[in-house]
Amino acid sequence: MPPPPLALPLTLQRAEEPRAKGASFTSSVFNLMNAIMGSGILGLAYAMANTGIVAMSSYMFILKTELPAAIASFLSPETSGGAWYEDGKTLLILMTVCVVLPLALLPKIGFLGYTSSLAFLFILFFTVVVVVKKSAIPCPLPSNVTLTVLNDCVFQSAYTIPTLAFSFLCHTAVLPIYSEMDRPSKKRMQNVTNVSISLSFLLYLISALFGYLTFYSHVDSELLISYDTYLPRDVLVMAVRLAILLAVLLTVPLIHFPARKAMSVLFCGDRPLSWVYHIFSTLLILTVVMLLAILVPDIRNVFGVVGSTTSTCLLFVFPGIFYLRLSNQPLKSLESVGAVCLLIFGLFVGLLSLCVIVVTWAQNP
Repeated sequence: MPPPPLALPLTLQRAEEPRAKGASFTSSVFNLMNAIMGSGILGLAYAMANTGIVAMSSYMFILKTELPAAIASFLSPETSGGAWYEDGKTLLILMTVCVVLPLALLPKIGFLGYTSSLAFLFILFFTVVVVVKKSAIPCPLPSNVTLTVLNDCVFQSAYTIPTLAFSFLCHTAVLPIYSEMDRPSKKRMQNVTNVSISLSFLLYLISALFGYLTFYSHVDSELLISYDTYLPRDVLVMAVRLAILLAVLLTVPLIHFPARKAMSVLFCGDRPLSWVYHIFSTLLILTVVMLLAILVPDIRNVFGVVGSTTSTCLLFVFPGIFYLRLSNQPLKSLESVGAVCLLIFGLFVGLLSLCVIVVTWAQNP
């Protein structure tokens, strides 16, 4: 007997089909927080070092860079070398196939609520360790010296606002989470959003502040690399590496889910989906994402380009356009003026940051 077709994409549901028990409020909060944070907490201190504000990072790129370092930290210097389990690209492919793919194949996003709660605990552990290690590392700056750095300010800052936009980019997960909530309503979803963003911002702020105050201008674009110089084989740092990697593994399927749903709506409309299409679309998206993670040399490139284009559109440009198109308010009303300002700000920030990033690439090929 062939397996039944999958549920219709996004919020579409057949009228004759009984509604399954939805995801709880807590599960929805953890899912949205996981969509917001992911592994991005590693890049906070670097953004603060360049601009003084908070920013975040990407997902699968962290697997490629952190997993070999995590394995090497458990090996003695004599045994570490060029083994296959120390190659980031090989490990990325292996973890994608063995861990990410099975979770990404789940038909409903509500199933990921438990894994999202684990990811939240891993991020919380990371934040606590960053705070604790602040007093364990001496200040890397020379004493009684006034430092002035002006040359790279504009170019480094160009990555920050797009990175900030990229960090809170959870919009694509909102509809799937809402459609599978228990007793879905606008007020209930607003409460989920408020709790998720507030907790995420608090963790971001604490880890960014203490990460920056630990290394100042010496902070790396990926915070855990900065600890290797001063605490090369510290037990807590090694444990944090594993925790962050687990958080990343549990975040990627959640980010993948709305991408697959959107592709289903684009190509299949309201038709029910077969398992063959479900598996094919999952494999296609994961393959593209994995290839991008393998080919990108620096995580800041993911920050800047994606943040200055896609993220600014989803955060600033599209909401302003949609409000102006759907609202019945006059153009001179306060709400419409705010939507226009949001639209202009998004276009300005996105174009300016993208231009500066391209110039930076040209000057530093």
